[in-house]
Amino acid sequence: MKLVGAILVLIAATWAGFDLSRRLQQRPKQIRQLISSLQVMEAEILYSQTSIIETSENLAKQVPKPAAEFFHQLADQLQLHPEGLYECWEETTETWMSSTALKAAEKDIWLQFGRTLGQHDFEQQQKHIQLARTHLERELEEAEEANQRYGKMFRNLGFLTGLLIVLLLI
Repeated sequence: MKLVGAILVLIAATWAGFDLSRRLQQRPKQIRQLISSLQVMEAEILYSQTSIIETSENLAKQVPKPAAEFFHQLADQLQLHPEGLYECWEETTETWMSSTALKAAEKDIWLQFGRTLGQHDFEQQQKHIQLARTHLERELEEAEEANQRYGKMFRNLGFLTGLLIVLLLI
């Protein structure tokens, strides 16, 4: 019975370490998706001059998950409440962020960008899109560095923590 318990503790701790490492690996990918989304959004809004609902629907089809889920939810929200763009953006961001590996810094950048969306002329909107991209690119560099530095450490630390707990319990 002790052996089964020890194996379960070791597996659980190792799994926790691998889960933390996986989240570190997913964060740069998801930030890249947001940057890519902003580039597509810039083209859609500035050059095609499509509405934000159409842009969201197009982005939901073009970008991979989890970013696609955000734009799909946003399009649905905007069809229900077309007059409140920022409120829809904020609500969608709040519910969507919990299913991602993104951190508070990316959330703040995303919400700040949503606050400016549709509030300015095309030139100013383009500047806000570029500003958001610049901030996200800075976060991308930090996320990649954190993944390089801590990814392998979390995997090993999970296993070693489980092993320590097993040794203490035996």
